[in-house]
Amino acid sequence: MEVESHSMTTSFRIDGKTALVTGGASGIGEATCRVLAGAGAEVLIMDIDKASADALAAELPGASAVRCDVTNEAAVQEAFAGIPKLDILINNAGIGMVGGIAETSSKEFRKLMSVNVEGPFLVTKYALPQLLKARGRIVFIGSVGGLVGIKKRFAYCTTKGAVVMMARQMAIEYAGEIRVNCICPGTVETPFVEAYLEKYHKHEKEQVREQLNARQPIGRLGKPVEIANMALYLVSDEAEFVTGSVQTIDGGWTAA
Repeated sequence: MEVESHSMTTSFRIDGKTALVTGGASGIGEATCRVLAGAGAEVLIMDIDKASADALAAELPGASAVRCDVTNEAAVQEAFAGIPKLDILINNAGIGMVGGIAETSSKEFRKLMSVNVEGPFLVTKYALPQLLKARGRIVFIGSVGGLVGIKKRFAYCTTKGAVVMMARQMAIEYAGEIRVNCICPGTVETPFVEAYLEKYHKHEKEQVREQLNARQPIGRLGKPVEIANMALYLVSDEAEFVTGSVQTIDGGWTAA
C-alpha cells in the first residue's frame, strides 16, 4: 500500500497574524508576547505600565505597545479604534487577593471583579468586530482557582470562575466564526507570585515558596513560557478543532 507523503512544515506558525496580549508587559503576558512574536505574529502589548510595554516592544520584531487601563471603557474603546487589524486576543491581565469571604471588603471585591472580569469583558467586546472579520482566536487566561476552591482566595476564585464561563459561552455563541478557549494555570513563577510573597509572607518567603511548590504534585511551580506555549498552540491552525476547551496546566494539581 502506498503511503501518502507529507512535506515537512514548521508547526504552530502564525506568520502575518496580529495578536494583542493584555497585561503583556510582565509575567505570563510577557512570555506570551515573546512566544507569539517568535512564531511570526505582530504583537500588540497592552498594559497599564507603558514604560515596561515599550521596553518589551523594543526587543520584539514588529511589536508595539498600547497603554490602556482595561477597566476604563472609554480607554478600551479608544485603543481598539486605533487598531486596524486583529487576529488573536489573549486576555491575560489580572490581579489577585488573599482572603476568605469574611476578610474580603466590598472595595477589594469590586476591584477584583473590575480587573479580572469587567476588564476581559470590555477588551473582548471592543475587539470583537475585528476578530469576527478575521475569523480570529481568543484565549482567556483563567486559573485552577476558577475550577477548584482554594482557601483564602474567595474573590480570586469567584472572578476566575467567571472567566472560565466567558470562554465557554463565547465559544458556543460564535462557533464557526471565532475559536475561544481558556487556559487554567496552577501557580506560576511570576512577579505576581513574588509580590504575593513580599506582601503576605515577607519573613517566611522560602517556607511559603516550598509550600507553593508542593501544591503541584510534580513539586514545582510552572514557568511562564509553558503557559505561553499552550496559548500559541490554541491560536495556531493546528488547533482548528479546539474551541470551548478549558486547558489545565497545573503540574497535576486538579488531577489529585
